[in-house]
Amino acid sequence: QALFGSGRRGEVSGGRELSPCLPHTSPPTVRIRIRRASMPEVVSLCKGPKEAYEGLVDKGAELCRKSLPKVFHQSVYAGIYIGFGGMLSLVIAGGLADVSKNNPTIQSFVFAALFPVNLLIIILTGGVLFTGVSAIVPAAVLERKAHWIHIPKLLAVSWIGNLIGCVIFALLVHCCDMNTGLTAEMAKKVIHKKCHR
Repeated sequence: QALFGSGRRGEVSGGRELSPCLPHTSPPTVRIRIRRASMPEVVSLCKGPKEAYEGLVDKGAELCRKSLPKVFHQSVYAGIYIGFGGMLSLVIAGGLADVSKNNPTIQSFVFAALFPVNLLIIILTGGVLFTGVSAIVPAAVLERKAHWIHIPKLLAVSWIGNLIGCVIFALLVHCCDMNTGLTAEMAKKVIHKKCHR
């Protein structure tokens, strides 16, 4: 009290008159929180093996819940996209016949670089390929998220749908006379290479 005074008018503390408006108490306690710096969480854009497998299983279970006409429809246009990617590769790689005389690997590289375009389109549009079904449906069955009867059923539907889609695209290419000249030569070269390994 000798230091701060009692707060009454006219009392002095340390030789000065104290103001009656301000309470004269002990100074407030200031609490400072020190936060420890934490490292940012590491986030990967790629799934690990476990997450990838779980995603595969979920995709297979989702496919098993779809109706057969829908799976067939998705399989047909996936087959058309496969034909589209093959034709795109044949046309562009076949047009490099003069360039590939000095370096024959250019045609193979361009063909290999362009063919996966169809797989990207299939992924973006939700197409169903026989190769994908043969992986995701058995995984869903093994994890007991689907009945085993879906394996032969969906394998058959997807294979037939892919085949029909490829045949439709091949007929369109034939009717439009697109498989001629350098494209036809490239197609023959690819067939010969695939059949004589």
